[in-house]
Amino acid sequence: MNAGKSTSLLQVAYNYEERDQRVLLLTPSIDDRAGAGTIASRLGIERSALGFSNSTDLAALIEARHAKQAIDCVLIDEAQFLTEAQVWQLTDVVDRVDIPVMCYGIRSDAFGQAFPGSAVLLAVADKLAEMKTICFCGRKATMNLRIDEHGNAVTKGDQIAIGGNDRYISCCRKHWKEKLNK
Repeated sequence: MNAGKSTSLLQVAYNYEERDQRVLLLTPSIDDRAGAGTIASRLGIERSALGFSNSTDLAALIEARHAKQAIDCVLIDEAQFLTEAQVWQLTDVVDRVDIPVMCYGIRSDAFGQAFPGSAVLLAVADKLAEMKTICFCGRKATMNLRIDEHGNAVTKGDQIAIGGNDRYISCCRKHWKEKLNK
């Protein structure tokens, strides 16, 4: 969180389109904070995207769209919400259809557990690039601390709880552990 993933995704889309190449932007329907089918950056830029659910066959969707109009790149926001099957479907898009797919997301939840889709992405991705942000102490932030309406750490709950800066704080592992142990 707070590392500029959506901003970077939107910049990549712009770079492709500036060269008259077609991108397909995908975002999970579960995250509708900016509105359904919208990828938004905290910097205030946003773009329409195609929403998908856990039951969407991404390979079939992408291949059908590619058959109608060539797609040069697929960009996926909030990739932690991909299912394991969808990650494998995306590898088919890359390997069979020869369309690059770039996924932007976080690897673990507020309790330090990998999201299932993120775990598979980390295992099978051709390339990984870490985007960095910092903890309030200045160290590299690697964890996402879920907070309640009073700013207190939430120590248990569902793996998925949609929210932004109102519900999560990016912090280093040391401060994440300290906050969860209070």
